[in-house]
Amino acid sequence: MSNISETLFARAVELIPGGVNSPVRAFRGVGGTPRFIARANGATMTDVDGREYIDYVGSWGPMILGHADPEVIEALHQALARGTSYGAPTELEIEVAQEVIDAVPSIEMVRMVNSGTEATMSALRLARGVTGRNKIVKFEGCYHGHGDSLLVRAGSGVATLGLPDSPGVPTSIAAHTLTAPFNDAAALAQIFDEYGRDIAACIVEPVVGNMGCVAPQEGFLRSLRDITRRHGALLIFDEVMTGFRLARGGAQALFGVSPDITTLGKIIGGGLPVGAYGGSREIMEHIAPAGPVYQAGTLSGNPLAMTAGLVTLRRLRDASLYEQLERAGARLVNGMTEAARETGIVTTTNRVGSMWTSFFTARAVTDWATASTSDRAAYGKFFHAMLGEGVYLAPSQFEAGFISIRHTDDIIDRTIEAARRAFASV
Repeated sequence: MSNISETLFARAVELIPGGVNSPVRAFRGVGGTPRFIARANGATMTDVDGREYIDYVGSWGPMILGHADPEVIEALHQALARGTSYGAPTELEIEVAQEVIDAVPSIEMVRMVNSGTEATMSALRLARGVTGRNKIVKFEGCYHGHGDSLLVRAGSGVATLGLPDSPGVPTSIAAHTLTAPFNDAAALAQIFDEYGRDIAACIVEPVVGNMGCVAPQEGFLRSLRDITRRHGALLIFDEVMTGFRLARGGAQALFGVSPDITTLGKIIGGGLPVGAYGGSREIMEHIAPAGPVYQAGTLSGNPLAMTAGLVTLRRLRDASLYEQLERAGARLVNGMTEAARETGIVTTTNRVGSMWTSFFTARAVTDWATASTSDRAAYGKFFHAMLGEGVYLAPSQFEAGFISIRHTDDIIDRTIEAARRAFASV
């Protein structure tokens, strides 16, 4: 065990709630003490004790080029010399906006913000402002940040008025959020039949990353598009994880379904804090100062995030990078599946492109109910065994893993061999 990490964590819990600035980092889902990271490069991270790990978290998705990409770092060095924040417009913001608009099918205008949570909160306010309606629909197991309207768990039955999933969320706000099972278009249709005239928007992760990687079943996203359009509600794709990762145009390009509003983050900042939301010109011109729906941010479009994002997005114009990521993802998942089979461990591994999750269950994982059948204790044992083998996985069964272009065949093969040993110890 890392003595320095233990010491740092003991100090952190005295100064920071739970010792971390984002809950999953605390290892509560797997037990043990979190590793404190000192540096990262390419496909690896190194902790404060000098132990190196092959990294499949990738800062929860943005490091598609790998850690400390030389071109990104050089651009940031030059940007730092010009100042870190102006609180005024820059040409960089226009250039990043153009990259996003050129790539994402449904976006004609885009507004930059500072986080995925800020993007989804702003997108919901926009949807309510455009439609004049209050209710929203989300899917059980989809996480869209910690905005009050979105911290709601599913109730019993098909359509249940939301109950707050966290203290501090007023019941009156949660009551405007309806929930449905992911991949269940019939349940969504029933909700809209009952509440459709009051529903402003339906928000969804088109490929879920926050109950582990869960793909939409054939026709599901098309059904969402049809149902929302029929009832005059807006469809919001939360592509904070999937945007520019599954394809240059995100999941909507991969599956051929265009939402009304898209939220983005992670990759468009090249590893720096960022978020964005976009849609048609008609919808986006409701946002201040063009329209009456207010949203603002001092650091929105800050020059450092825009610099790193611009380098990253320009690199991702190269379609061969996505072909490389697809091959790497297939190699990893096929090898992990075979390693589990050889050691007699039952797993179900989901993958879409360079997003993946291995669940410790024999059931196909298509929604929160089936994801919940995974043996969390077994995952915790596997996680720590892999950590001992020098592989850093998500410290929660219900988070996706991510692959970068720096995950070479050799690195993936080393991961598979580590998994074979780790499965044997579970």
